[in-house]
Amino acid sequence: MWRASRLPKLQIGDWIERRLRVLPNDLDINLHMNNGRYLTLVDLLLMEYFVRSGFARTMLRLRWRPMLGGSVITYRRGLQPFQRYRLRFAIVAADEHWNYMRFEFLRDDGSLCAAGLTKGAVVGRSGLITNVESHAQMGLEFIPAPLPSAVQHWLDAERSIVDGVA
Repeated sequence: MWRASRLPKLQIGDWIERRLRVLPNDLDINLHMNNGRYLTLVDLLLMEYFVRSGFARTMLRLRWRPMLGGSVITYRRGLQPFQRYRLRFAIVAADEHWNYMRFEFLRDDGSLCAAGLTKGAVVGRSGLITNVESHAQMGLEFIPAPLPSAVQHWLDAERSIVDGVA
């Protein structure tokens, strides 16, 4: 968090990218990066995004809490011990309450290792905070836009899972 506060500011929608290396504690019994580690790293980059966009300061001031609402990830290529890779992340859409983020894990040659979407919202004392309010607290205007098809398909699948429909 301290390091993130010293980096250049981000605007909502900007991509953030971090170069990382697969460490021994990232590995599973097959000696490649553990599937659970991917989402842990996405969470860490999300915290950096909050700090660099100024949203962390707003949340602290208003005693709001970030809340993850779901994730979907697909794996294409494994990451091996000590291999360098890039993690890219951006908010790609938003609706009344939820913000949808895309993330990508890329090898140095640009090949995709894993990609996915995650959604998050902010909770206050009375429940979910609207994006209109959270943007206003940051001095921004929230401009809704249609959700990208990948986000809409994911939400449709999520509803089927929750409703128990195969």
